[in-house]
Amino acid sequence: MTQGTAVPRPLRRDAELNRQRIMEAAREVFAQRGLDATLDDIAHHAGLGVGTVYRRFPNKTALVDALFEESFRHLHGLIEQAVQAPDPWTGLLQLITTLSELQVEDRGLREVMLSSAEGRSKSDRLREMFKPLVDQLVERAKAEGRLRRDFDPRDFPLVLLMVTAAAEFTRHAGPDVWRRYLTLLFDGLCERREEPTPLPAAAMDDDEVEQAMQHWPPTRRS
Repeated sequence: MTQGTAVPRPLRRDAELNRQRIMEAAREVFAQRGLDATLDDIAHHAGLGVGTVYRRFPNKTALVDALFEESFRHLHGLIEQAVQAPDPWTGLLQLITTLSELQVEDRGLREVMLSSAEGRSKSDRLREMFKPLVDQLVERAKAEGRLRRDFDPRDFPLVLLMVTAAAEFTRHAGPDVWRRYLTLLFDGLCERREEPTPLPAAAMDDDEVEQAMQHWPPTRRS
């Protein structure tokens, strides 16, 4: 160690426990409410004073960065796994399904993945990490003759947006109805299919559509 080099001190045990409580509370609050939630909201959910939160994280951006760093690594692993699948078509469908499930369950993650509201650097970083892998997976699925030839890798984020928008609209009336539309989407992506895939959920009836409309548009605090 050279003279004058500062060595970060490890957090005291109570400070580290508080940090873990903050991170867990942030994970739950952002998943439910999205990134409009405040540090005050997170402090309340964690059962801590807001000053304690600000001592660990000077602003919400710092907390979002720390929280989603782990999520980014997990997402990268999922995409790598899909690219390495022996059957690229199956890998592609599984990737779309898994990413949709994660975004349906976690509003904060969805907003980070599909928006630059928390800073363009995050959305740019996600594209840099994921685009080459998604491009490779799409081209493999096309080469196998399963994915329609006019599908463009740039369609991928819009496909996810379509699915998660359907899930957001139907979540109060039927939490699993979005899987019906995911299946319809998959049949549309397929280059050829002998017969339609059975749909995993029934269409909503009039009462369920009315219930969904009563909760639309979604609010951050719902």
